[in-house]
Amino acid sequence: MDLKLLGEVFVTLLVILDPPGAVPIFLALTGQLERRARHRAALQAVLLALGVIVAFALVGRQILAYLHIDLPALQGAGGLLLLLVALQLLTGKSDDPAQEVTTNVALVPLGTPLLAGPGAIVATMLFVRRAHTLPGYAAIAVGIVAVMLVVYLVLRFSGVLVRVLRPSGIEVVTRIAGLLVAAIAVQLLADAIGAFVTTYLHSPH
Repeated sequence: MDLKLLGEVFVTLLVILDPPGAVPIFLALTGQLERRARHRAALQAVLLALGVIVAFALVGRQILAYLHIDLPALQGAGGLLLLLVALQLLTGKSDDPAQEVTTNVALVPLGTPLLAGPGAIVATMLFVRRAHTLPGYAAIAVGIVAVMLVVYLVLRFSGVLVRVLRPSGIEVVTRIAGLLVAAIAVQLLADAIGAFVTTYLHSPH
């Protein structure tokens, strides 16, 4: 196994996924759930993120080419989706008791695009492009699984914070998480717009 590539994959994806940074968002979206449901949400989010990243690692270039989608478009779509979630968190609409709280938040936006976002997808596709041997592909696979295991453990045991913060603390965390998600969304949109502008300026007229 290519240990150097394994280390690069692990560190790169760990920095991009940022498990500690995902904790306040995870708590904001699942803080009202029971402990068992919250644990299930963490597992579902990680499994979905793992599935999306692996799928794009295997056939990502083919999928995007077939649909005529550029990576900036993927970034922009993720940014718009996160912006909608941020508005719900900031306005408190996600706390409306009339709305049924389910573990669907584990799939969207936690699993994707927060965990399996454009950054993680693009990084994985670039690593796969670099690997040309079986040990290289094995290193990428182990690195992805290891990072997802770390993310799951961080989210799984974030319930300790729920007991410490109590409902009032969770509400504060929800507003802070909304601001963070909004910032991530704006950054994704800005990067997408910048990439489109750069592509247009360098394209032949």
